[in-house]
Amino acid sequence: MSTIIELIQNGNVTSAKGFVAGATYAGLKTEGEDLLDLGILKSEKPAVVAGTYSENKVLSPSVTLTKNRASDGVARAVVVNSGCANCCVGAQGLRDAEEMASLAAAHISVPESEVLVCSTGLIGVELPMALVRQHVGNVRLHEQGGAELARAIMTTDTRPKENAISLDLPGRRVVLGGATKGSGMVHPNMATMLCFIATDAPVQQRFLQSALKESVNSSFNMIDIDGDMSTNDTVLVFANGAAGGDEICEGTSEAETFKEALAYLCVNLAKELVIDAEGAQRLIEVVVDGAHSINDARVAARTIASSTLVKAMVHGRDPNWGRVMMALGMSGINFEESNVDIYINDIHMVHGGTAFPYLKDAVINAMSVPEVRFRVAVNAGNASATAWGCDLTEEYVILNSAYST
Repeated sequence: MSTIIELIQNGNVTSAKGFVAGATYAGLKTEGEDLLDLGILKSEKPAVVAGTYSENKVLSPSVTLTKNRASDGVARAVVVNSGCANCCVGAQGLRDAEEMASLAAAHISVPESEVLVCSTGLIGVELPMALVRQHVGNVRLHEQGGAELARAIMTTDTRPKENAISLDLPGRRVVLGGATKGSGMVHPNMATMLCFIATDAPVQQRFLQSALKESVNSSFNMIDIDGDMSTNDTVLVFANGAAGGDEICEGTSEAETFKEALAYLCVNLAKELVIDAEGAQRLIEVVVDGAHSINDARVAARTIASSTLVKAMVHGRDPNWGRVMMALGMSGINFEESNVDIYINDIHMVHGGTAFPYLKDAVINAMSVPEVRFRVAVNAGNASATAWGCDLTEEYVILNSAYST
C-alpha cells in the first residue's frame, strides 16, 4: 500500500472532526449490565452521504427509508436501534421508522429529511415506539460518544467493533473512523449488517459513492459467517469536510489516496465481524490467485470461505484439502484442475491438482492457531482476491437454535 495510514489508538466513528454521537438504554433489548440499544451519530454540519444496502428481497422499512433519503446525497445524522429489526411488520414498519427519525431530528435540532434510520435485531416484531419516544431524549451527543454508539448497535456481538485511521493529504490531515456490528446472518451482498463511517475529508458525493462501492466489494462483500443475508444490511459513510481544503473527486491527486484509506478501514472493520462471529474460534482467510479475472478470484475466494464443509474442517483442524478443491469447483470459475496448487498456512498440500507430500500432524498443528490461511493458486491468469470467514462450531448452532426464546 502506497498510502501512509496511521491507526488512531482507541479511535472510533467520532474521531473525525465535526462528528458527535451518543446512546442510551431504552429497553429494546433484554436488560443487562451496561447495555445500550438506541444511539445517534450526528455531523455538526451537513455532510455528503453514500450508502450500500442489503439486496435481500425482504427489506426492513428502516433500510427503505434510509435508501430514499440518502439518495439526495446529503444527511446530518443516523438514529439506530438494536433489539428489533423493524422488519416483516407491514406498513407500520415505515411509519415507525419515519417517527423515529422525526423524534431524533427534534432532539438534535436538524431537519427530519436529513436523518437516516437503521435497525437491527429480531425480525417480525414491531418497534416499541413508546419506549423510543420516552428515551430518545436521553441520548447525549458528545465528541467521545462513538464508543457508546458502537455498543448500542450490538446484538449477539460479544464486543464493540470500531476503528479509526488518519492520513496526510497536501496541507491537511484527514481522519476516517467507523463502527460496525454483526456476528451472525452475515453473507453480504452490497453491505454487511450495520456499519457507519465518518470522515472529515471534503468529498464529492458521486466519487464517495463510487469509492464506497469499491471498498465494500473488497471488504464486507468478501466475508461470510453463515451464508445468510440479513434483511437490514446497511453501510453508510458521511463526509463533512471539516478538515478543510479542496473537494476530493475523481481525477484529483488525492482520489486514489482516499480510496486506499477507505478500503483499508473497511477491511479492518469487516475482519472484526468475522473474528467475533457467533461461536467462532478461528478466522479463515482465503487467498485465490492466478485467476482469469478479479471477478473469478472474488467468486472463488468467497465460495471457499463460505463453504460449510470448509468451516467444519477448520473447526476440527482436519487437513482435508479435498473440501477446498470441492468448493473451488463449486464456484464455477474458469480453471483447470491439473493446474491447481493449495496451501494451508503456507504448507504446500496440493500441486498440479493432486496431493503433494506433507506431514499430516504438521498440518493439524498449523491449523491450531487463531487464523487459518488458505492460498489457492489456480494458475490461469494474474488476478487475485481475498475473502474471510470463520469456523463453524457447536456454539453457533446452540445460539441460533434459541435466538428468539
